[in-house]
Amino acid sequence: MSERHPVSPVGLHRVLEPSGVLPQAAWRLDASPELHEGEIRIRVERLNLDAASFRQLSDKHFGDGAKVRDEVLEIVRTRGKMHNPVTGSGGMLVGVVEEVGPGAHHDVEVGDRITTLVSLTLTPLRIDDALEQWDGLSEQVPCDGHAILFQRTILAKVPADLPGPLAMAVMDVCGAPALTARVVQRYVDAGTPPTVAVVGGAGKSGSLSLAAARRAGAQRTVGVVPVMREAEALERAGLADTVVLADARDPVGLSDAVENAFGDVADIVVVCVDVPGCEHGAVLSCGDGGTIIFFSMATSFAAAALGAEGLAADVTMLIGNGFTPGHAELAFDLLRSDAGVRSLFEARLAAEGHA
Repeated sequence: MSERHPVSPVGLHRVLEPSGVLPQAAWRLDASPELHEGEIRIRVERLNLDAASFRQLSDKHFGDGAKVRDEVLEIVRTRGKMHNPVTGSGGMLVGVVEEVGPGAHHDVEVGDRITTLVSLTLTPLRIDDALEQWDGLSEQVPCDGHAILFQRTILAKVPADLPGPLAMAVMDVCGAPALTARVVQRYVDAGTPPTVAVVGGAGKSGSLSLAAARRAGAQRTVGVVPVMREAEALERAGLADTVVLADARDPVGLSDAVENAFGDVADIVVVCVDVPGCEHGAVLSCGDGGTIIFFSMATSFAAAALGAEGLAADVTMLIGNGFTPGHAELAFDLLRSDAGVRSLFEARLAAEGHA
């Protein structure tokens, strides 16, 4: 156990290298099972890899699941956490509370099933079963191991009425709808209900964001998807007023699709795709004085900032950090109350073999 720092509510005492950084920025964490003040230990049942991280690993290994599995194991073994060194992202987990350390303030007991609401990039993690139950072909990873949560680590109990894989899929992206709802509400409160374009509208974060925007009072919504299969699924779900086809990496094509749908550019653009190169299209699709929410680990801050500058675009750009107060409750409520959201989530899980 590293003694470089006294026990810290944010986990500084678990940082092995380099010294002086927070766990998320660390190269390597101490994942030993012994608990310190304020910590709890989780028996991990399943990981949910961040979409950008899983795509990068799968592309790197040309879809070879065994090689993807081996690399995930090596990352966790080397770094003491699941922190993809290429994308900088990780994911989250679901498991059962195994032990509550002295002074822990979390409202949980041994045996409670929980999901973490923070990234695996800052969560000490050890895998014990070599991921033998995972084929390396989907983001959800059955596993046996343990994780350490700090005093400041946020979590949620898995609702008894929802299957574990479904709850995990929702919690993986629950920050997106909450932030979208907050931004839309600001426009509504100012007397100008906004038009909202969600890029990647048929995905997990995209579908929840569309539902949240509509509930918060958006004037009109557009769901942007890249292929006809997703367009048909989003149409059936009924989450967007209009569904359009566009490649988010094509700035002109994306902005043209949004303008054709609204008759103008959007007031709010929410980017929920897991591929790089979508920043300039989002800027072109957003009107002066508008807001862009980037909710993807594939987003480049430099591309977004310099692209907006080069286009003389007067837009506010927000980076979704995954936490907004009440985000878990809102996401679960949207899943329960909106049949379209639930249908898209269940279809995705069935396609991945988690039904």
